[in-house]
Amino acid sequence: MWGGLVLTGPEVKSLRAGAAQLQDAFAAFKDGELYLLNMYIAPYGRAGYVGQEARRPRKVLLKRAELERLRGRLTQKGLTLIPLKLFFSERGWAKVELGLAQGRRQYDKRQAVREREERRNLERLQKRYRA
Repeated sequence: MWGGLVLTGPEVKSLRAGAAQLQDAFAAFKDGELYLLNMYIAPYGRAGYVGQEARRPRKVLLKRAELERLRGRLTQKGLTLIPLKLFFSERGWAKVELGLAQGRRQYDKRQAVREREERRNLERLQKRYRA
């Protein structure tokens, strides 16, 4: 599902320049409205005196029925609404694609950490014996 973003002028310019990151970003309800939190948009260099917070909450525009459906789904345990991609519509509006994600279970996290460490050790050994 995707919705529009409420942005300032310099933020749109910065987005068009490709200076945004979705890492660690998520969407949450606040006062009955959906906000995109922790999304980084780099300050636009030519913005002049207008100050801009890089990680401020940004409102997501969705229809009321979609908001209510999402609110119902988010009450389930372990579901989080995350941004998947940012894009501009044909009309030039900034949009964000949102998806419901389920967090990893504790045993999955441990296994992922173990695999990452094994891969690092293997790369370290290969580097040592190649040189």
